[in-house]
Amino acid sequence: MPEFRVEFYAFANVNNTIRLREDVINVRISDLLEGSPENVIEAIAHILLAKIYRKPIQPLHSTRYRRYVSSHDMTAKAHLLRQARGRKHISSARGFIYDLDQIFEDLNQRFFYGLLARPQMTWSRVRARNSLAHYDPAHNAIVVSRVFDHPQVPRYAIEYIVYHEMLHLKHPVKLRGSRRCVHGPEFQAEEKLFPKLEEAKLFLKRL
Repeated sequence: MPEFRVEFYAFANVNNTIRLREDVINVRISDLLEGSPENVIEAIAHILLAKIYRKPIQPLHSTRYRRYVSSHDMTAKAHLLRQARGRKHISSARGFIYDLDQIFEDLNQRFFYGLLARPQMTWSRVRARNSLAHYDPAHNAIVVSRVFDHPQVPRYAIEYIVYHEMLHLKHPVKLRGSRRCVHGPEFQAEEKLFPKLEEAKLFLKRL
């Protein structure tokens, strides 16, 4: 048996890590989970050990853990934790070609009757292609990859990207059983209202 060193750690989110180094297994569990029910801690232990020893994770444990961390109370605490500890790089909404604030306001009037409160709009620091855009509820920010701030990118493509993230503002993630529903039926129905949906998706696929 290797030596185990287990500690609650001040992560910026609900993270849990396990590493084996020189016959010592180092485990770090988010301090947000300190005081969790014993069966939840047991589920975390099972999941981490299964990962490091490449064994299958029993559905009972994975479901129990997902349900606990996805509960309304834990989600709220995680958001506060990210706000307090997390680092969010906010540069500017104004790019070389496109102004994200203007695009948001235009879409807000066209599709949402101007009722959506504008979050922080910012271009990413790098021209990322693996993450084109995301909405961060903890920091109330929409981040769009700089790869779209280019004269060869049609306006409808970046409008679709921002519109998609605005739908996340209107339709927050919901918990259905043990699963998180990110793009529910209402979300998908409203997404289809975007006039050049297929053209935008085709452009993104080529990109």
